[in-house]
Amino acid sequence: MRIAIDAMGGDHAPQSNIDGALAAAAEWNDIEIILVGDQAQIEPLLSGRDIPSNFSIQHASEVIHSDDEPVKAVRRKKDASMVVAGRMLKEGRADAMISAGNTGALMTTGLLVVGRIEGIERPALAAMIPTLDDVGVIALDLGANMDSKPQHLAQFGLMGSLYRQKVQGIARPRVGLLNVGVEPGKGNELTKEAFPLLQEMPIHFVGNVEARDVMASNCDVLVCDGFAGNILLKSIEGTAGAMFSLLKEQFSQTFKSKMGAALLMPQLKGLKKKLDYSESGAAPLLGLSSLVMKSHGSSDGNAIKNAVKQTRIALENELVPSISKEISGK
Repeated sequence: MRIAIDAMGGDHAPQSNIDGALAAAAEWNDIEIILVGDQAQIEPLLSGRDIPSNFSIQHASEVIHSDDEPVKAVRRKKDASMVVAGRMLKEGRADAMISAGNTGALMTTGLLVVGRIEGIERPALAAMIPTLDDVGVIALDLGANMDSKPQHLAQFGLMGSLYRQKVQGIARPRVGLLNVGVEPGKGNELTKEAFPLLQEMPIHFVGNVEARDVMASNCDVLVCDGFAGNILLKSIEGTAGAMFSLLKEQFSQTFKSKMGAALLMPQLKGLKKKLDYSESGAAPLLGLSSLVMKSHGSSDGNAIKNAVKQTRIALENELVPSISKEISGK
């Protein structure tokens, strides 16, 4: 299993990508890690480190930055690390790719370079949202498409259901539709039209789900358009960040509160870990003809290693061929 990692993507590139790539290559000898990026920047950071035999570098001279306009960047920077990794997928030189870089550019690379599965109209970004029971809910789309049609949401439901089956071993995932109420007639025109289409899909559709109930684990797959989904994700991230800031402020006020914080520290660390993006590693762009994984922009080495772990499981369980087969009916 050949996994290409965009060495130059992310806030802490290339260091975090190198750390994660080396750790993953050392952990799993049934994969080949190909670090794609500028050799002049990568090689000095490898000096003095143990290099596994299943680790290699593919030189790419350009970088797509976080503030680059996605379509222009992908079309003009032909030798950018992200584009080169995408081309490796297209040409069969890699089986999957991981990037912590510009999300819009990765989506564009997926569409223009890698290509879609036949029958899929819009790929979707599917990320894990933590739940109280630690199982999590995979939500899609979380930002790849700001405007979606009802048939897109129906395909998102199918792809998300297959992901949870193939990668996370849930036999019959419950699929819910993000809405403002649980009644079938609720919502805007998009959700009203998507509801019956999801009912017709070969999935376990459980109806509408309100945002306040998402973390209560009342579904395994949450379907939404990219605009609403991205707002939901960032609201949860922002609330978690604000909650820990408030706790830190309260626990720092008096000697007694500091003592209480010391006693509660193991539980607080466990709660923080539960809400930590790095534990899930990466979000797949479902609907592309090869496996493309998006890591958080601020991923550290541990997050990149966990992204490789996720990617390895998806490849082992033939996620992309399964989606293609289900969509085409062949």
